[in-house]
Amino acid sequence: MAKNTMMRAVQYNTYGGGAAALKHVELQVPSPKQDEVLLKMEATSINPFDLRIQKGIVWPFLPRKFPHIPGIDAAGEVFEVGSGVKNFKAGDKVVAVLFNICGGGLAEFAVAKENLTVSRPPEVTAFQGAALPIAGLAAHECLLRTPGFSYEKTGQQLNLLITAASGGVGQYAVQLAKLGNAHVTATCGARNLDLVKSLGADEVIDYKTPDGAALKSPSGRKYDAVIHCATGFPWSTFKPNLSTNGKVFDITPTPSVFMTYALQKLTFSKKQLVPLLMTPKKQKLDFLLNFVKEGKIKAVIDSIHPLSKAEEAWAKSIDGHATGKIIVEP
Repeated sequence: MAKNTMMRAVQYNTYGGGAAALKHVELQVPSPKQDEVLLKMEATSINPFDLRIQKGIVWPFLPRKFPHIPGIDAAGEVFEVGSGVKNFKAGDKVVAVLFNICGGGLAEFAVAKENLTVSRPPEVTAFQGAALPIAGLAAHECLLRTPGFSYEKTGQQLNLLITAASGGVGQYAVQLAKLGNAHVTATCGARNLDLVKSLGADEVIDYKTPDGAALKSPSGRKYDAVIHCATGFPWSTFKPNLSTNGKVFDITPTPSVFMTYALQKLTFSKKQLVPLLMTPKKQKLDFLLNFVKEGKIKAVIDSIHPLSKAEEAWAKSIDGHATGKIIVEP
């Protein structure tokens, strides 16, 4: 690409500030390094992790520098490839995870590492592709770490609880769990009970009811694992609902979660609260994208926003009541 070619982007210059801190700018289109591809963006999605980065919760790891263009999930078309890239060429449709110093998906162009980029089959739309990476991988990782879970449906049926099941991670967790050997109890708001049931959940509870607040299974089951996508539940609420070796995977862990986990390790507790720390892997993303291609899982899309109104998408994510994924397109 010619030098000094400009693109529209959205960035912030310091920690904090929420949607009001997002600034619309024109920047030079980045050039891909040897192991990178330059993407002409078609869509990105906003994750709670993006908000945590802005708040400074993952300091000093992210962002790598300011100003920072947020957005980790990406669907787009390869525009240019680095000299060492072997598996992609200009014109290829792809899905990628954007973890690099040049910033993320709230822009017309973005660079992605080849080892975090996968081909997007024609059956998968840009919106479906952009919704998948972080949310889908988080749900998948929790299931992989659940002892006895199998996508082959082998072994004893497991009892799983998924909180905030109508959210970005929760919707994938329900669908993926039902592809395996799991009975799924799910919590969500009253307006989304039918939606979560349609995704495959066996039992759905309104989180504002007494049983929902106590996380009790309507059929009296004890949970072998909990994929905890909500906030505000203390360990004391989970513990009586777990089976002997039950695990709670917290996808947005706070410092207190890490402290509880460390204490449980020291005391050899069989029931554990586990903070989810995930490293995205190309092979796992490709595995999930194949499920989307085959129609086995799908993204529930809450809303689609133009890049020119990215702050509205950001504010909606901060509000925390989106049903499914929030998409931004250039």
